[in-house]
Amino acid sequence: MQPIFETSRLLLRPRTLADTDACLAMDADPAVTRFVTGPWSDPIAHRTFIEARTLGPYPRGLGYWVICRRNDAESFLGWVLLIPADGTRPEIEIGWRLRQAEWRQGIATEAAEPLLRHGFVTVKLPEVIAEIHPDNSGSQRVAEKLGLRRIGVVSLHGAPTLRYSMTLAEWSALQRLATVTGKA
Repeated sequence: MQPIFETSRLLLRPRTLADTDACLAMDADPAVTRFVTGPWSDPIAHRTFIEARTLGPYPRGLGYWVICRRNDAESFLGWVLLIPADGTRPEIEIGWRLRQAEWRQGIATEAAEPLLRHGFVTVKLPEVIAEIHPDNSGSQRVAEKLGLRRIGVVSLHGAPTLRYSMTLAEWSALQRLATVTGKA
């Protein structure tokens, strides 16, 4: 089972098939999917992709979460994920996608923080990665705000992709530092 998370502004609930239409509507904005490879122009393949990604299966405690306003569990701001990289690889990735109206408000960072904590504390992951298009400066900023560090360039779907990483030891050190400085 996936837990539900609350932050000061947000509610993160497990994504279900009932969220498919909201995901499709968000992805219909070309700015939202500009840096992501997927079947965005084929309605049937796109729906199939969203539903398959929603259902998994994923290891215990991993999956997709819908980002909602804290006081409105039916609102749909976007989603965050903690799943095997690209849905199939052994590394565990953290990722986010928001409706364009929600950009530049700190929502992706706020939503991803409890997923990192969950990944390291509850799921006991040794490392979490993020793979980001080199031109996607917004997602690069989110990864850096979370404390992930750029470790290199990999090829993803035949294109160069920036890889970010955070280990459990790095996350633990950031938590200790935040406690010492009063920013926990």
